[in-house]
Amino acid sequence: MGTSKLDEIDRKILAELQADGRMTNVELAKRVGISAPPCLRRVRTLEEAGYIRGYHADVNPRELGFEVQVFAMVRLHSQAETDLSAFERRCQAWPLVRECHMLNGEIDFVLKCAAPDLSTFQNFLTGQLTAAENVASVKTSLVIRCAKDDPGVPFDVLEERLAKHA
Repeated sequence: MGTSKLDEIDRKILAELQADGRMTNVELAKRVGISAPPCLRRVRTLEEAGYIRGYHADVNPRELGFEVQVFAMVRLHSQAETDLSAFERRCQAWPLVRECHMLNGEIDFVLKCAAPDLSTFQNFLTGQLTAAENVASVKTSLVIRCAKDDPGVPFDVLEERLAKHA
């Protein structure tokens, strides 16, 4: 199901759920202008097709005692697919790594990390990340504050693009 296979109602469903994944199916159906049973069928189809990957609460890390957020830029010695995949698997196993993105260019990966304090992050950095097999270098940047953190995609941009190509 590519973007072209989504109709306007499917896109509205996705936009509404992205903004508030906790709303009831009845409320969602009302917002997108259809009745509840077909709305639920559409949501299930969007889930099965992979458009909806899950539902999550947006928790506040600082309120939970995670005072330190860090971006770590990682370069590897080898960029062979087996080595890249091995590093990705390692990142998935590290609890402090909250996001892992492979990049094009000088840096192979950027990791978003969350830790309760600086010493916990430093222990992770020196004991696990920099010590990991195939890691050539790591540069870190401590997050001072976050001005914007919007998950998902900008549906208004998608709709504008689709309108131009219609």
